[in-house]
Amino acid sequence: MLSRKNTQNGNSIHCFEDAELFLEIIKPEHILQRGTYIFGKSKVHILFCLQTGVLFRFGPVYSRLLAAGKAFIIYNPEADLSTILESSDPGHIIHISLSLQKLHQLFVPGHQSASVFKLFDSQLKTYEEIEIESELLLVLNQLTQKSNNPDLNRLFYNAKILEIISLLYLEKPQQVEHCPFLKNEATVRKIKNAKDILISEYKNPPTIPELSKAVQLNEFQLKSGFKEIYGIAPYHFLMAHKLEIAKQLLLSGEYQVQEAAYEIGYSNTSHFIEAFKKQFGMTPKKLTSNKFI
Repeated sequence: MLSRKNTQNGNSIHCFEDAELFLEIIKPEHILQRGTYIFGKSKVHILFCLQTGVLFRFGPVYSRLLAAGKAFIIYNPEADLSTILESSDPGHIIHISLSLQKLHQLFVPGHQSASVFKLFDSQLKTYEEIEIESELLLVLNQLTQKSNNPDLNRLFYNAKILEIISLLYLEKPQQVEHCPFLKNEATVRKIKNAKDILISEYKNPPTIPELSKAVQLNEFQLKSGFKEIYGIAPYHFLMAHKLEIAKQLLLSGEYQVQEAAYEIGYSNTSHFIEAFKKQFGMTPKKLTSNKFI
């Protein structure tokens, strides 16, 4: 089936659809109206709850609350699953579905020990609730912010689906110790404040010593805590944020490569192109040439 490019069916925004992959954003107003949804059998359904909790009523007796910051992974090889979504407050649900075969194909055949293969057996039902980690949350929020932009195309959404699945099932080494500073709520607030400063001052960002002083943390606390919350170091977070801004400027069609580079603080266009290709796997020129495919 061809993609219905960023179309709305009254229930949700359909961002991407083909024979094996599907992405939609269920709108807040539909959740408030007690929307009924059918999750097709033999598909892996991944549902991310971002702003507020949503109650999934699977029948007259059984229901489960999906809290904000959590995700459901549902797989039923035997029958379609009907559920009613209920929420007292607006909040987006991001829904990705794909065939089990497609999910397996995304992983190298020689690595059948990956966590995704432990979760799914073609004959077994799977209902799992997981925490949305910070790095994944950043990507999901990008989708909700950009979902009403008619200029975004299949290439963008297909890439985001693959990025989300990669982050969701990426094998991470077991950590013996976590950052001890995050037990302190005041420290967490300061680290989040540091992130807000980086975002608001991305054109002329502070150095790590300046940022540490601004949020009243030493450099070790800032860097360790930031990586624990957001999954990456402050510098890499800033670079990713700036390049995402440049990407959206280029997709708007109103900026040339040199102009987009200048907007995010690059005086050397070649350095910008190199960083852009490393971040997105393509040059700015390739991105804009694919825009209307």
